[in-house]
Amino acid sequence: MQQAPGRYSRKKVLLWAAALFSALPLIGLFSSKSKKQDKTNNETVIMLSEDGSLVEVDKKLLAGPGEKISNEELRRWIKNKPLSDGK
Repeated sequence: MQQAPGRYSRKKVLLWAAALFSALPLIGLFSSKSKKQDKTNNETVIMLSEDGSLVEVDKKLLAGPGEKISNEELRRWIKNKPLSDGK
């Protein structure tokens, strides 16, 4: 039996559907990369300044990972300001 031209067989429809569903993860992979790049450009990190206040710094301005310091080194680094009582 021959089919009339222009008609789709069940086999072709199933193959096209399988191809479409297998391509969906690839489409999501390529579209998520551009979203991730935009997100990383706007990321900030909250850091402790020398006077003891918290400041936000752009992640792209920071150097590579450094060494962790001990609590004693941190206490020596922060400059204490006298507390004002508002009097």
